[in-house]
Amino acid sequence: MEITNFNRDKKKKRPNAELSSMIYGKVPPQARELEEAVLGAIMLEKSAFDKMMEINLKPECFYVDTHQIIYTAMKQMHSNGTPIDILTVVEELKKLSQLEIVGGPYFITKLTNSVISSAHIEAHGRIILEKFIQRELIRISSETIADAYEDGTDVFDLLDKSETRMFEITNNYLKKNFEDIGSVLAKTIERIDELRTKTEEISGVPSGFPSLDRITYGWQKTDLIILAARPAVGKTAFALNLARSAALHPTKPTGVAFFSLEMSATQLVQRIISAESEVHMSKISRGKLEEHEYKQLLEKGIKRLENAPLYIDDTASLNIFEFKAKARRLVTKHNVGLIIIDYLQLMSGSGERNTNREQEISSISRNLKAMAKELQVPIIALSQLSRALETRKETNKMPQLSDLRESGAIEQDADMVMFIYRPEYHEIFTDEQGESVKGETHIKIAKHRNGELDIVKLRGLLHIQKFEEMDGGPVGLPAGKWTSLPTTPDANSFGNGGDSKLFIQKGSKMNDSFEDDDNIF
Repeated sequence: MEITNFNRDKKKKRPNAELSSMIYGKVPPQARELEEAVLGAIMLEKSAFDKMMEINLKPECFYVDTHQIIYTAMKQMHSNGTPIDILTVVEELKKLSQLEIVGGPYFITKLTNSVISSAHIEAHGRIILEKFIQRELIRISSETIADAYEDGTDVFDLLDKSETRMFEITNNYLKKNFEDIGSVLAKTIERIDELRTKTEEISGVPSGFPSLDRITYGWQKTDLIILAARPAVGKTAFALNLARSAALHPTKPTGVAFFSLEMSATQLVQRIISAESEVHMSKISRGKLEEHEYKQLLEKGIKRLENAPLYIDDTASLNIFEFKAKARRLVTKHNVGLIIIDYLQLMSGSGERNTNREQEISSISRNLKAMAKELQVPIIALSQLSRALETRKETNKMPQLSDLRESGAIEQDADMVMFIYRPEYHEIFTDEQGESVKGETHIKIAKHRNGELDIVKLRGLLHIQKFEEMDGGPVGLPAGKWTSLPTTPDANSFGNGGDSKLFIQKGSKMNDSFEDDDNIF
C-alpha cells in the first residue's frame, strides 16, 4: 500500500522517463552542480557565454528545468547584445514573467556564490553536453524498442528513423573545434610533401578523361561538384562513365556510391555494361543480341564489372537524412571514395513546413556540401537546367551559371560547376569555321573554386553510353585507325544520317551498325 501511494505522489512531480528510471533503480545521467557552476560563471565573466556557444551548449542540454529557463534568457540577452550579470539576468527574467518560477533573485545570487571563477567553464560545459547526449541516446533507444514491439512497424522505416534520430544528435550538438594555424600548417606541409613525391599528376579520384583531369587533377576530397544539363543531353550517361572509370581504374580503383532517384539499378547496370562491352545499348535493353555480341558482353563487360567496388542505391524518394545515413555506412563499411547523386532536384529535404521548393533545394545543397566535408569524399550531384536556356536568342546555347534550376544556392555551395553541352541537341551541326560538330560533347567548367575554367571536348558515343577523348578518329566513332568506304546517304546511319562515308576500323570486323538512338541518354 505504501508503494502505491509513493508511486502516485511521484507521478505528479516527475516525468514518466524519470519515474521509470527511479522504479528500476536508475537515474538519468545528469550534472546538477556543474549546471549551477556554468550559469554562475556566465554571470561572472563576459566571455564565458561565448565559450558555451563554441561547444554548442543549448538550453535543452540542461537537466533541471529552472536551469533551462535561465540559460534561455541568457541566450536571448547575448543575441540582443545585453551584458550578462546578476542584475541584468534578474531583469530579463522579470520581463519574461519567469523570475518567481526559477526561485526569485535569491536563487540567481546563489548561483554566483557556488563558483569562484570561470576558469574551468569549458570543461564543465562539455560534461553537461555529454550527460545530455547520454539522456538522448537512452530516449532514442527506448522509443526504438517500443516501436520494434509494435506488430505493424515496418522494420526498414524503423531502421531509417533510428539512424535519422542518431544523426540529429551528431548534427545538432557535436561540432568540430577550431584549429590553430600551427596544426593546420603541419597538415598542409604533409599534404604538399605527399603530392611532391607522387609520380602521377592526379591527386584526387580520376575521371577517366585525361583532358578533364589536367584541369581538375581528379575529383578532390570535400568538394561538391555540380554536373548540370538539360534533359536528355547525357547527364546520367556521363555520370556513369565517371563512376565506371573510378571503380575500374587500373592503378587507383576507388569505391563509388551511385544514388539514382530516377532510374532503377537494373537500367543503370545495363548502361554500364553497354559502355564497358561496347555492345549497342538498344540491343541490350531489347535482349536482341547476336551470339558474338552476347559473348562480348560477358567477356568485356560483366567479367570486369562483377567485382568492381560500385554500389547502387535506387531509392526513389530519397530524403537528405536517409542519404546521409546511407552515405556514412557506405564510406565506413565499403571505403567509398566518390558519391554520385542522380539527380539533385528529385531529392526531398527535411520536411519542414512553411518552406518553398527553392529553400528546400538550398537546404539540400548545403547539406551535401557539409557531407562532403564530413566524409572527406567528393560528391558529384547532377542537376537540371531551367528552360530559359532554350528561349535565349543567341545562336550559341552554351549553359551558364544563371541557368541552374530552382536555386542560386547551388552555385554558391558548389566547389565546381560543370555543364554538358551537345551542339546537336540544339540542332547546331557545324561550328563557326563550318566544321562538323556531330558527336561532340562539351564539358564546360563554369565554376572552379580551386582551379581554372575551361571547356573540354569529348566524343559522345551514346549508342553505347560511352564518352571518349576527341583525338584518335572521326567524331562520333571510337578511337583508332580508320579508313572510309563510299556509301549512299542513309537516314539510319550514325549521327542521324546524311553522311556520304562509312568509317570502318582497320584490322577489325564491324558487325554493329553505329546508329544513334535519340531515346537513349
